[in-house]
Amino acid sequence: MGEDPQKLKRIAAAAYDYENDPRWADYWSNILIPPHMASRSDVVHHFKRKFYHRYIDPGLVVEPMTTSSSSQPARSSAPQSSSSSSSSSTSNNQPRQRSSGAASRTSGTSTTPTSSATSLRWNRQTIQFSVNAWVLVVAVLAIFPLIPTNLSNRAYTLAFAGVACSSLSSLYALYGKPRAWNLQAVQVWLQSVIVTKDFLYFIYCLTFVTSHLHLKFALIPVLCQALEHVAKFLRRNFNTSSLYRKYLEEACVWVESNTTSLSILSSQAEIGLGLLLVISLLSWQRNILQTFMYWQLLKLMYHAPATAGYHQSMWANIGRRANPLVQRYAPFMHTPISTIQGWWLR
Repeated sequence: MGEDPQKLKRIAAAAYDYENDPRWADYWSNILIPPHMASRSDVVHHFKRKFYHRYIDPGLVVEPMTTSSSSQPARSSAPQSSSSSSSSSTSNNQPRQRSSGAASRTSGTSTTPTSSATSLRWNRQTIQFSVNAWVLVVAVLAIFPLIPTNLSNRAYTLAFAGVACSSLSSLYALYGKPRAWNLQAVQVWLQSVIVTKDFLYFIYCLTFVTSHLHLKFALIPVLCQALEHVAKFLRRNFNTSSLYRKYLEEACVWVESNTTSLSILSSQAEIGLGLLLVISLLSWQRNILQTFMYWQLLKLMYHAPATAGYHQSMWANIGRRANPLVQRYAPFMHTPISTIQGWWLR
C-alpha cells in the first residue's frame, strides 16, 4: 500500500504529453549522452521521468539508471534462464515496460526499430549540424567589414534562409504536419507549435529574409543559435577526436557553459531591433508592414515560455530606467504608454 502513490505518479509521468511541452525539447537537447544511448526507449523514459520530477511533480521518486538495462535487449539470446531470475527481471522492469509501449515487450521486435531509430536520429542531427555550421560561416561573412557589399548582402540573406529551413525541419521532426489541410486542423497544429522556439525563429527569419532593409544587427540571434547547435553536436559526437580536443573543445565548452548569456544577448538584440525598426520609420527605407509584424513577434516572444524569462527581464530593466525619465520630462506620454502596455500584456 505504501507504493501505491508512487505507482500512480509513475503512471501519470508515463502518460504526460511531453511532445507538446516546449520545456521537454529544451531539456532533452541539453542532455549529453552518446547517440546509441539516446535512441533507446528505456533511456528516453528515464529522462522523461527526471523531467517530470523536476518540472511537474517533485514527489515522483526517480530511481537511478542501472547498468543492467544495457543488457536488456540481449535477453533473447538466453531464453533458457531459470524461472526465478526471469520472474525477478520481469518484476523489476515492469514499470519501464509499461511506459515504453509495445515496442519493448519482445526483444525480437525491438532490435530493428532501435537500429532504424538510431540511423534516423543520427541523420537528422547531422543535417541540422551541417545547416547550422553553414549558417555560422555565411553569417560571419555577412558581418565581416572587408567583404564586398554584394557578397555581404547575399550572405545576409542566406544566413536567415538557412535558420528558417533548420527551424522548419525541427518543427516537422517534433510536431509533424497538420492532420488535414483545412482551417481547423491547421489552427490546432499552430496552437501546439506557436510558442516553441523553432517557430519563433522561423518567423523571425522570414521577417528579415524578405526585407530590403539589411540590418546586420539582426544576425546576432542567428549567430547565437547556430553556435549553440554546433557546439552541442561537436561535444556529443566528436569528444574523442584528437582534432576536436586540440582546437575546438575549449570553445565548445565555453559556449555550452554560457548558453544563458547567449540567450540574454539574443533577447537584447531582438528588443533593440524592434526599436531600430521604429526609428527607421522616419527614414526613406521605412517598412511599416515589417515593423508591425516584428512587434507582433516581440509580443509573442514576451509571452512564449521558451523566451519569456529573458524578454520579460529585459523589458523590466528598460521600464525601470525609462519610467522616471518619462514622468519627469514627458508626463503627457503616460496615457499612450499605458494604452500600449495594456495591448502588450493581453
